[in-house]
Amino acid sequence: MMKPGDNMRHSSSSIFYESCGEGYPLVILHGLGTDHRSMKAWMEPLFEKRTGWRRIYLDLPAHGHSSVEDWVKTSNDLLEMLLRTLDSLLPGQRFSLIGKSFGGYLAQGILFKRAELVDSISLIAPALHIKERTLPSRVVLESDEQLLASLDADIRTAFKTLMIVQTEQSLEAFLQEVQPGRLLANREFLTSDWRTKGYFFCFEPFAEERIYPQSALFLLGRQDAICGYRDHFELLKHFPHSTFALLDHAGHMLEIEQRILVQAHLQEWLDQLGKQHL
Repeated sequence: MMKPGDNMRHSSSSIFYESCGEGYPLVILHGLGTDHRSMKAWMEPLFEKRTGWRRIYLDLPAHGHSSVEDWVKTSNDLLEMLLRTLDSLLPGQRFSLIGKSFGGYLAQGILFKRAELVDSISLIAPALHIKERTLPSRVVLESDEQLLASLDADIRTAFKTLMIVQTEQSLEAFLQEVQPGRLLANREFLTSDWRTKGYFFCFEPFAEERIYPQSALFLLGRQDAICGYRDHFELLKHFPHSTFALLDHAGHMLEIEQRILVQAHLQEWLDQLGKQHL
């Protein structure tokens, strides 16, 4: 029998989540095409010496063990599924958000819709509400061609697309943390016209006049040719209490390629959040 604070796997309606620990809630959203394990693997070490935190790792709709309901056609619909889950899981409770990539985009939607309940937000290489992204040129900083040649074609394509540091160490992390979720992703939905017709919210999370008093942490890769970094500087004017870190030698998968730095910034963010809410 599980005791309070043990890891617990749950399903709320169509959304699967894993809850670790007990206390102040952190809602954690992964990126496109994988599942919650891609976040849990490197985030849980941050809590080995911390108490009083409840980490809620969600599988996004159409990812992992979360289904996608028939009425879901747009990101607005995906957001609605998440909001219903959070309203059920944390009714009227305050919480903070961590979102990576497309999970970071959905986190922006949650902040917009539930700003009165969100204390702080951390966005890691997030997608933005921008149809034409400003992207750096695609580069590969390290590559082991012999290693790449040994990979299954699907894994090789994904790994080369996502990683700018293509070494045995980064491959090991990719295979352990990202690839398992790729095998569960609902590719029929993810390759549907949702990508071309329904990707963007029908609202602007960061409208010109909108100011968020919440503290915020933005972590970006200097060589991220998927979501970029230049467009994100606009976020600073919407968050007067924010930290912005642009990490070199890091692409879209900065949590793998610059793990120590990413964890260090999140440690500081958690320290400050803990002073206020624990």
